[in-house]
Amino acid sequence: MKWKIKDIELANISRYRGELMGAAMLFIILFHVALPRENAFFGLRRMGNVGVDMFLFLSGIGLWFSWMKNPSAKHFFIRRYLRIYPAWLIIACLYYIPRFQGGDLEAWINLIGEITINWNFWRYDELTFWYIPATMMLYHFAPAYMELIKRHPIYKWLPVVMIMWCILVQYVTPIHQAVGHLEIFWSRVPIFFIGINMGEMVRQKQTLDGASIWMIWLMFLMTLLASIFLEQEKHGMFPLFLERMLYIPLTITSILLLNRIFRRTPGWFNRSFMLVGALSLECYLIHIHFVLHYIEPHHLGYWPTFILCVVITLPLSWILSKIAEWISKELSQIIK
Repeated sequence: MKWKIKDIELANISRYRGELMGAAMLFIILFHVALPRENAFFGLRRMGNVGVDMFLFLSGIGLWFSWMKNPSAKHFFIRRYLRIYPAWLIIACLYYIPRFQGGDLEAWINLIGEITINWNFWRYDELTFWYIPATMMLYHFAPAYMELIKRHPIYKWLPVVMIMWCILVQYVTPIHQAVGHLEIFWSRVPIFFIGINMGEMVRQKQTLDGASIWMIWLMFLMTLLASIFLEQEKHGMFPLFLERMLYIPLTITSILLLNRIFRRTPGWFNRSFMLVGALSLECYLIHIHFVLHYIEPHHLGYWPTFILCVVITLPLSWILSKIAEWISKELSQIIK
């Protein structure tokens, strides 16, 4: 009897979404823990920022599921804001207000702009909490895009245009001068909308021929090893958007391969990743400036610093999530 590789179930992306979000968050924490350039692990550690791309890809798929259940822009935006904004507002106040020195009207406007919309990210690429304003901006375009591809599927090719735009931003001088400081945002736009594009395939529980696993492994290894080399040997010598284009196939193949791992791991292992995934927003907001900032001066080493950061971040994130959840419920009652 001829042996056949089992087909790859795209529904596993949804089934293991919590675990995948947890893995993405841990990758991001690994990325943020400092490590000397000369360390042999430096290039792989730098790859941790692919967790951002994983978040955006999974978010795009999740938005498609939500839109298909209730294609209402009002419902969409209320739900997104109630999920993100309370936690963001708490952390933004805790971070920016103690650092405020007072001053003229411009200083007060800047403080309010930072707390409400993190506007200095858009003004001059201030990266303290850049993922939050970037995500909210993507959410603003998501309903129109989802409705567009529902009516005219040909527009699923728009992520190719977005990749072209990244090239223009980097190399067309007038465009670069105007919006080149937002490279970290532009280079993540395509993977978000590719996630939306794949949403229907996941929702319909489509499969890939099992033989495609060899192509998936090939793409994964090519993009991973190329990115590690770029970071280890040529860090700072190339436009970052080039590597982030490699992140697109790396993100998708990593998720497909991680699904095969989570399908085989014990329940306690999966639940651990799901816990981190459920608190991923709060972990992102807390771990750098409220935990790592105070641990790294002790020079405990890379792995002890990472483990301690996770151990401290998780309970703080749980507390933040409960406070934000209570605020969200109160606001939802007012809005209704």
